[in-house]
Amino acid sequence: MNKTKSFEFKQFKIEGGYSGMPVSTDGVMLGAWIDLAGYKSLLDIGTGTGLLALMCAQRSHLLNIEAIDIEQNAIEAAQANFDASAWSDRLTLHHADVLKHPFKHSFEAIICNPPYFNSGEQAANSSRAVARHTSTLEHSRLLKRCWSLLSDNGCASFVLPIVEGEQFIDIAKTQGWQLKRHCSIQPTPNKPVSRILFELSKQPVTTHFEQLTIHQDNGYSAEFIDLTKDFYLKM
Repeated sequence: MNKTKSFEFKQFKIEGGYSGMPVSTDGVMLGAWIDLAGYKSLLDIGTGTGLLALMCAQRSHLLNIEAIDIEQNAIEAAQANFDASAWSDRLTLHHADVLKHPFKHSFEAIICNPPYFNSGEQAANSSRAVARHTSTLEHSRLLKRCWSLLSDNGCASFVLPIVEGEQFIDIAKTQGWQLKRHCSIQPTPNKPVSRILFELSKQPVTTHFEQLTIHQDNGYSAEFIDLTKDFYLKM
């Protein structure tokens, strides 16, 4: 089994171990984009190496964060990364299936970079397959579980490819979720939207739509730099 690449940020480092999923731009964008204002409790579902939990811990000193993953290699990587961070006292890790784990309380915020693919060939690396394919965490069941774990005034934030993301939002609406924020991501100004960041709420809301381009004029766009500058070393 190949070792996952390590990645250094301004205030913490991700050692990938054998988790199967390296640090991704998708994850960094979601961790930087999620609205954490006023929240004191957060659940990171499918934490992998712990990236999103650590980003949220850096962004808000008010947050107590619980993270969960079903995969042993991910748990080992995340625990090492939590222990090495400045926020280990606010980070709790569960090695369990989020659909079955008996959490002791609800959460004011949920963050999740969910499995992307509903069909097609799975990765040969079992750790990577669990992280990337919905066979272990179907989107409809994930959404129902998020509803049961989220406080009435909380929000759940996700990132997905455009097709899977819009399908995910459609499923969410049939379950009573409201779309609070929606950010379309373009790799460059000349390429179509490839990813969406979105935030769901239980309460009636007016959807706020926004757009972000990652690359512009042979470099990163000003808006992407502004979003991620607290994390990337060279921003």
